[in-house]
Order: sequence, then structure tokens, then C-alpha cells
Amino acid sequence: QSAISRQISLLEDELGEPLFQRAGRRVRMTPAAESLVKLGQRVFQDVRDTVGAITDRTRTLRGMLRLAGGMTVCLYVFPPLLRRLKRVHPQLDIRLTVAVKVRSVEEIRAGRVDAGLLTLPVEESDLVTVPVLREELLILTMPTHPFAKKRKIQPSELSGLPFVLFEPGSATRRVIDSFFVTEKVEPTVVMETENVEIIKAMVKTGLGIGIVPYQAIAREVRAGQFFCARVEGHELVRETGWVYARANRVPRMIQELLTAFDAVKARLQLSPRRL
Repeated sequence: QSAISRQISLLEDELGEPLFQRAGRRVRMTPAAESLVKLGQRVFQDVRDTVGAITDRTRTLRGMLRLAGGMTVCLYVFPPLLRRLKRVHPQLDIRLTVAVKVRSVEEIRAGRVDAGLLTLPVEESDLVTVPVLREELLILTMPTHPFAKKRKIQPSELSGLPFVLFEPGSATRRVIDSFFVTEKVEPTVVMETENVEIIKAMVKTGLGIGIVPYQAIAREVRAGQFFCARVEGHELVRETGWVYARANRVPRMIQELLTAFDAVKARLQLSPRRL
């Protein structure tokens, strides 16, 4: 203890500023000490980044990669991405968290998740956002519905119809609600859920109409099990991007993740080729 106190005293003499203020048994850092701590953290981070940049070039990628995403991402985007990652980096240990955007952002900021593929916008100064996908949202019905005879649907035709929609507050729902407000559409919302598979199941029962990302229904539409259509005069799109903690240097783990995603992106079915 005395040796530490001596070093602190010497440092205070050199700086010409006290580092601690004492009031009885309580001790707190002065502004000078807080600045010194921040500077020290930057120095340690620079050292770690330098060592990492050198060793990353030669070593096999190993360790744990923790990813987060919503239901649709985990069902339709992560499977081909994970296959690619495991093939290129077989020693990588991948963990997934299925969560809504707010929770995913909290996990990333807390350091419990390395990266999330999340619906944008995510506006946090301590996080990096890389937009990578524009997913088209389409009207979803059964092939027996009167809409199935149309290529495009007029907004006025939607008022009063029963809808099965994503839950309020989600970025996807905000896109849909914005469209409803702009076109003065007054839907009858019969069910709300975060699970796109539940929306599809309820549309199949005839409970209502859905508005969902095309990649979630592409296979069933091609098989004739569902019908989908665009709304005349509107491009309903949700933007998705990678989100990870801001640092002086992008970790190799994140670099390899983005590279693997670029390799599989072309296989994702984000919009129908024709309607």
C-alpha cells in the first residue's frame, strides 16, 4: 500500500495536480485523474490493437463469435451465413441470440454479443452500423383470395380488411404504419406478433392478410401455397445492417463475418424477380 501511495505522490508532483480528493474516509478522483484514466485506457487499447493487427494476419481464426438477430434474420439469413463461416473457419465457436432490436443493442453495448444483424436505424454513437440489406415487404394472402387476381393492389382496397401484423414498436411495423398513415388506410388488426412464421400460419387459416419480407415467403409463393403482391405506387422496404461496438480497429472476427456475409448475400431472396 505504501509503495502505491508513494507512486501516486510522485505522479502528482510530476503533474502538478492532485489526483484524489479526500473527505473523511471517502476518496474520489479529481478531473486530472479522470483524464489520466481515459488516456491510459486509450494507450492500452492501442497496444492491444497493434498486437492484434500483427497476430491476426497469421493465426487461424478461433474463439467465440456471438451473434444476435430477430426472428426473420435467424430463420432465413443466418443459416447460409453460418454454413459459410463454419466451412471457412471450422474452429470458430458460434453462438446465437434471438432477440428484438432493443435487447440486441443492449447485449452488444454490454459486450455479451459481438455483432447483430438488425433492422435499421440504430443510432448509437458507441456502435458502428453497416447497412447491408434492403428487404421488400409484400402483401401476403392465400391464392384463393380476390387479391390473387391482381398484380398490384391499390391502397384504398386495404381499408377495413383484417390484418395479421408484426408487433407495435418494431422497425418493420413502423414502416407498415407509416404507409397506413400516408395512404389513410384504416386496417382492422386482428393479431400482432414478432414471429413471421405465426403471421404465415394465421394467413393460411384465413384470419387475415399479412405484410411480410419476401424472403420469408419466397419458397411458398413459388410453390403456389401463398400469393404476394406489391402496393401500387409504394415500395415498402425495411433496411437491415450489421451493428457492432465501435473501436479503433475492426476486430478480425468482425472482418471475417462481413466477408462471409458478402459471399452469401447474393443467394438471399430479398425481392421477387417478377410479380
